[in-house]
Amino acid sequence: MAASLRLRCYNSYFSGGFHGIAKRNSQCTVPVIGIASRCKFFSEALHQTVSLHSRSQNEYHAPFDFDFNLNDPSLPKFLELLKKIAHSSSQAEGLHLSSFQANRDLIGSAIWALREEWKPALLAFKWNCHHNDEKVCNLMIWVSATHGKFSTAWCIIRDMHLSSLSTRQAMLIMIDRYASVNNTAKAIQTFNFMDKFRLTPDQEALHALLAALCKYGNVEEAEEFMLVNKKLFPLETTSFNIILNGWCNITKDVYEAKRVWRDMSKYCITPNDTSYSYMISCFSKEGNLFDSLRLYDQMKKRGWTPGIEIYNSLVYVLTRANCLKEALRTIDKLKEQGLQPDSSTFNSMILPLCETGKLAEARIVFNTMVEENVSPTTETFHAFFEGTDYQGSLEFLSRMKDSGLGPNKDSFLIILAKFLKLKQPVNALKIWTEMKAYDVVPGCVHYRVMVEGLVTCRWFIKARYFYEDMISNGCSADPKLNKLLQKEVLVSGDKGKQNVKKAISSKSVKYSIK
Repeated sequence: MAASLRLRCYNSYFSGGFHGIAKRNSQCTVPVIGIASRCKFFSEALHQTVSLHSRSQNEYHAPFDFDFNLNDPSLPKFLELLKKIAHSSSQAEGLHLSSFQANRDLIGSAIWALREEWKPALLAFKWNCHHNDEKVCNLMIWVSATHGKFSTAWCIIRDMHLSSLSTRQAMLIMIDRYASVNNTAKAIQTFNFMDKFRLTPDQEALHALLAALCKYGNVEEAEEFMLVNKKLFPLETTSFNIILNGWCNITKDVYEAKRVWRDMSKYCITPNDTSYSYMISCFSKEGNLFDSLRLYDQMKKRGWTPGIEIYNSLVYVLTRANCLKEALRTIDKLKEQGLQPDSSTFNSMILPLCETGKLAEARIVFNTMVEENVSPTTETFHAFFEGTDYQGSLEFLSRMKDSGLGPNKDSFLIILAKFLKLKQPVNALKIWTEMKAYDVVPGCVHYRVMVEGLVTCRWFIKARYFYEDMISNGCSADPKLNKLLQKEVLVSGDKGKQNVKKAISSKSVKYSIK
């Protein structure tokens, strides 16, 4: 069939305080293409572009369980076709004329492979319309909303509802995506909007909302929403744990974490093992040995069995407090409980030891880690890079490569920054040449660190050389570095003039004496 039929999506579904999603009396037109007569897809006129404030790497993990097969031999050809049609003048015609056969798995894999490019990803989704597949719809909603195409995502949700597909997961995805751009109002409105799709905003959905808000740093708003709605959703331990995790591990605000801990008692909420784990972790990061041990003892008295996370926190805070023997005893106690120390356990000792310059002890722990068949992590090596000298840095660069963990750009950034901070520009330059040996290409941030560090070390000629090399390699000019270089040139020039004047006056004095 020719793409002539139109489906109107009036915004009656978006009433009740949700005017930001679609304007009143507006419509989203959905042309029907020739692949299937009942297949709906969305006109570009309705694609609402919202600039994303930030995108963390976590956002590019699969949003839910989906069996992607990125090694499908037909995938490259399909992706090439999608990109070609996406840039053509008539997308619907291109889809109609194409005879490419794509099953549900191929379409899902294509959408995921194209998650950085929403237009061809949307075309891949259009191929799947006649399948009415909930997971594929959810995946496309996630991609659309991640790129700020919230109107497109809402139209997909509406069509899912009309096709009697469950929209629960889709709504939770929308909540997470709004939270990711710090639009807490829309995230909360989406939660309240669930009943429009005959969904009950239950305790599980509440937890998803609170977790999404906290995940992106909006802990205060999450806590406020939980307390304001305590009559509809009675306060319980899980909700408080989500808020505790937000203050303890996301914003890392120990003052607020203590307040919430007290509020739990005020509302007669009994903390569980997870609650203690978050609080002990929070105190441990602050180096608060007394409160960490106090809560550990309190937890055991209440009958909760500490998990490995709690033992790791205790190992860290004990090591940081220079109680190395007690930290080792804690590891023994961990083993007595039937638990096995992992890389985080040993890192909890290595990190504070390297921070305080106790490299001999850190090496002993590292060797014990290897002897117990616990694989070092990137964090293990980075801890040593923070504290070792030049030869030690070379040693652990080699070990890191042998372990198959790199080194990567961050590894060299840590080492360069360390030597420049220690006013060792010669070692920094040597490490710069080592990057090539490990096939690591320096980025703009490496150049900026080098230029600023070399200026601080008063190596102005080398700093100017690196700055010019930075610009020639495609990095944008940095006003801060420009100003820094100009300032140092002026200072150097003034000092040079002063030295000349002193020399002249000195000579005149000598001549007058004679």
